[in-house]
Amino acid sequence: MYQLVIVDDERSIAEGIASLFPWKDMGYQVVGVFTRAREALDYIKNHSIDVLLSDIEMPDVNGIALCAEIKDLRVKVVFISSYQNYEYFRSAIKYQVEDYLLKPVKFEELRECMTKLRNKLDEEYCVSEELGEQNETYYEKVIHEVKEYIETHYKEVSLEEAADKVNLSAGYLSKIFKEKSGVGFQDYLLGVRMKKACELLDDIHFKSYDVAYFVGYDNPKNFSRAFKKYYGRTPKEYRNSKCLDTE
Repeated sequence: MYQLVIVDDERSIAEGIASLFPWKDMGYQVVGVFTRAREALDYIKNHSIDVLLSDIEMPDVNGIALCAEIKDLRVKVVFISSYQNYEYFRSAIKYQVEDYLLKPVKFEELRECMTKLRNKLDEEYCVSEELGEQNETYYEKVIHEVKEYIETHYKEVSLEEAADKVNLSAGYLSKIFKEKSGVGFQDYLLGVRMKKACELLDDIHFKSYDVAYFVGYDNPKNFSRAFKKYYGRTPKEYRNSKCLDTE
């Protein structure tokens, strides 16, 4: 289900929209209901959200400013407002807001809007079967692509480069990578490097400093230290143990 946040400074409206509309039947899960835009913003920045349904006129941060703050987070926005304001319409277009609904929000209008938006999300976020698995969500596809990129560029890859690869900010990629894969970006990269280091150490033709260089360490001592912390033994001890295993 797509993750939905609802924001309206009138609690009765926010909670009414959240509870009276059949969100689950429409393919959405309401994960946050807020009466203050600043609280909603903090939540959105720390969670993977697909859709924001927001009022515009609010006391702390208005809907336009909220939209501007999350413009790089790939969150779809639908405005609800009591005002047919030209400047609001212009801002909605500027930030590529999906729809602009007038209060009181009519059930059929909201249903039609959210159905169209769900279909759009399905097209954008879902992909065909990959690697024998069923359709992946957008976020799963991003993580899969980043992991593949790490696997092939482990020597020099950085979080910033990986984020550019999938058109996300480094901070947002770091957050969803940890959330969706259960391990941080740097920890995953370290695991890939250590696994590759073991493969290279199994070949006696490679010196330890060669292995260090091949897996992204300019300083062999830093590599040896990282290897021991990861495996509990130095590269030399690992290689010696492999030699003993073959005797």
